[in-house]
Formats: sequence, structure tokens, C-alpha cells
Amino acid sequence: MIVRIMGEGQVRLAESHLADLNKLDDELLAEMEKGDGPGFRRTLQALLTSVRELGDPLPDDSLEPSELILPSADATLEEVRDLLSDDGLIPG
Repeated sequence: MIVRIMGEGQVRLAESHLADLNKLDDELLAEMEKGDGPGFRRTLQALLTSVRELGDPLPDDSLEPSELILPSADATLEEVRDLLSDDGLIPG
């Protein structure tokens, strides 16, 4: 699957990693619901770091359709809230 991190680019990520990423996504959602700014920031960074480490970057000139779009590392709690679905940032 192709994942876009806003402001950074795209990575190809094996779907086998989604279960682990969903755990971080669930934590992020819970922190957002509680208004836990420091926890939100820490978990967002962990989620993005995991995607970067587990995925293979696509060339900058590649324009593949993204199946998943994640916020940038400096996104605010409010900006991320606007991106959320009922399942969080990562479906499933």
C-alpha cells in the first residue's frame, strides 16, 4: 500500500504492518479524545517514525495514488482531528 506523509512524500508499506500501526493509531485517537497534547505529539511522532522505518520511500517524482494519508509531524491536534475517520487515521 502507498502511504503519504503530508509535506514529506510517499512510502510503499506492506499491509502486514497495519496491525502494529493501528495500535499507535488507537493510542493517538484516545489521546486526542482526552485532549492530551503531549501524549498526542509523542504518539504522532512514533506513528510517523514507524511508517518511515517500515516503508520504502518512493522517488520524489513518483505520483502514485495514496491509499492512506497521514498528517505532517508538526500537525496540530485540531488539524489531525479534521483528518480522522471513525477508525482513526488508519482504517481497520
